[in-house]
Amino acid sequence: MNRGKSKRDETRLNEDIRFPEVRCSSDDGEQHGIISSNEALEIARGKGMDLVLIAPDAKPPVCKIMDYGKFKYQQEKKKKEAKKKQKKIEVKEIKLSVKIAENDINYKIKHAREFLKSGKHVKFRVFLRGREMANPQAGKDVLNRVWPMVEDVATKEHEPKFEGRYVNMYTVPKKDKDK
Repeated sequence: MNRGKSKRDETRLNEDIRFPEVRCSSDDGEQHGIISSNEALEIARGKGMDLVLIAPDAKPPVCKIMDYGKFKYQQEKKKKEAKKKQKKIEVKEIKLSVKIAENDINYKIKHAREFLKSGKHVKFRVFLRGREMANPQAGKDVLNRVWPMVEDVATKEHEPKFEGRYVNMYTVPKKDKDK
């Protein structure tokens, strides 16, 4: 029952196992003890299954008699199930400028609050143009003006930070107490 191996699959099975002696067991729990790899292969073929190398570094190496195709299928199924349960964090970016008007800030804050309430993280960025680069504190002042407007629904990940041409502030939704 030699199955083809994929490029990434490095599992050794059947004729690829070239150790003089192996500790062998079946997937139904039956222990065959320490036997030659050829004998283990014969037992596997007799049952219509594969001989799979489980622990090559053990003394002697450990092999298991199992249906390798079924084993791989179940592994893939577990991976897909674990991937479904992962929570993907979505980060929304709100861009501001040093010379932004108050009504523009209010409009952008309204969107930021919606994002935070829906569980998304929000990154506020103030872009510094030309001579504004000489005074990055002006960007921090804009973010410090924005923070009180969202602090009831957000938690500040870190204080406003100067990075390149931007001053950034990262916020995450507040955790609910009743959850």
